[in-house]
Amino acid sequence: MTRPPVNPAPAVTWRTHISLVLLSLVYIFSYIDRQVIAVVIEPIEREFGLSDAAMGVLSGLAFGVMYAALGIPVGRFADKHTRSKVVAICASLWSLATMACGVAMNFWQLLLARMSVAVGEAGGMAPSISLISDMYPKKNRAMAISVFMVGPQLGLLIGLALGGWIAQHYGWRHTFIWMGAPGLVLGLLVWLLVREPQRGRYDDIATPATTAAPAESLLAQLVRLLRIVALRRVAIAISLAGIAAYAYGVWVPTFLIRTHGLSLAQAGMWFGLASGIGATVGTVTGGALCDRLARRDRRWQIGMPMLGMLVSVPAAVAFLLWPTGGHVVVGGVQIPQVMLFAAVFGFFASWWPPLLFNAVSNMVGAGERSVAAALLNFFLTLFGAGLGPLLAGVISDLLTPSLGEQALRWSLLGIMGLFVVGALFLVAAIKPYRAHLAAMRDISAA
Repeated sequence: MTRPPVNPAPAVTWRTHISLVLLSLVYIFSYIDRQVIAVVIEPIEREFGLSDAAMGVLSGLAFGVMYAALGIPVGRFADKHTRSKVVAICASLWSLATMACGVAMNFWQLLLARMSVAVGEAGGMAPSISLISDMYPKKNRAMAISVFMVGPQLGLLIGLALGGWIAQHYGWRHTFIWMGAPGLVLGLLVWLLVREPQRGRYDDIATPATTAAPAESLLAQLVRLLRIVALRRVAIAISLAGIAAYAYGVWVPTFLIRTHGLSLAQAGMWFGLASGIGATVGTVTGGALCDRLARRDRRWQIGMPMLGMLVSVPAAVAFLLWPTGGHVVVGGVQIPQVMLFAAVFGFFASWWPPLLFNAVSNMVGAGERSVAAALLNFFLTLFGAGLGPLLAGVISDLLTPSLGEQALRWSLLGIMGLFVVGALFLVAAIKPYRAHLAAMRDISAA
């Protein structure tokens, strides 16, 4: 017989929802600060005389390596200390670093500033996931985490649409400065208003890590977590999908400028709106649907993100191959037809990140959720943010002598195939995921 909850908890209150909103806003601006470079690649290349490969290093590898290296230690620290304070301090750090990007005078200064953005952002997402997991019961947790992880979608919308407009009218330097400033205010609000919830207060499975972080070394903890078969396969899947997703997100505005002849402001606005709206609706819809399906069969917590990866591929292919020049008129405004497929891609591709983080949070006790989320984010960021933009830039440079302006299109098309491989790893994770959850329940009932 299953034990009652380890820590009977009060009902979710208005303060819980306010805390979720604040953490979500912080995550939105973290993603704006991370991704806004995508809309200013062309002017930065012109000013500093850089290649696509160099911009791949600047937009991806420099950020990804630092983020991945620090994310797990910061997650470990957050599991032992006040998570809300960690988020508040880190938000202020990455916001200042983003503003510093706007005053960089050469490639190396910009590279250092981008790496500093990663240093701050390493302490934002994983502690927030841990906080939210303790603020909401399991029946609502996938939805709550999905609301939080609307951040990348709204960040994409705001960062590209508004960032492109700022860059078009005031220059790329002002884009970084204007986008970095709000994070300082949000960091202060999180410090003052977000209370630290009791760890594991909604858990119904008692594990050694339910109420406190384990005493083992960080290395031993990571090895133990990676021995969980389902978690390991999810980590591989999110690495592969991350490469494709980050390559797409960083390079598509440049693709639209080169292939479809859009201006910098148009590329940022239309791609930001289409992708941001599609992904925002998809993230919330996916979270709600997953919560409903998982009440009948928890395998849907892996199956839903698997379907999202697969269905997003044909939408991406249609987007990248759609001919130039077609428009639809809505309210007297001409919208490029290709943006329909950007919205469809955003809808389905938004399923897998929040749902996989939710699945991993269910595989561990409350006392190590920050580390588990940071571990998954390590794979997503190191391979996704680190290698995705770089790989797309290198392939584009290699294809340019033969394909010219079409090189970036075919570079991105080839990389989209990684979504299919990632989905196959999720298929392989479904059975061990169910077995692991059953084993945790058995331990709790013993």
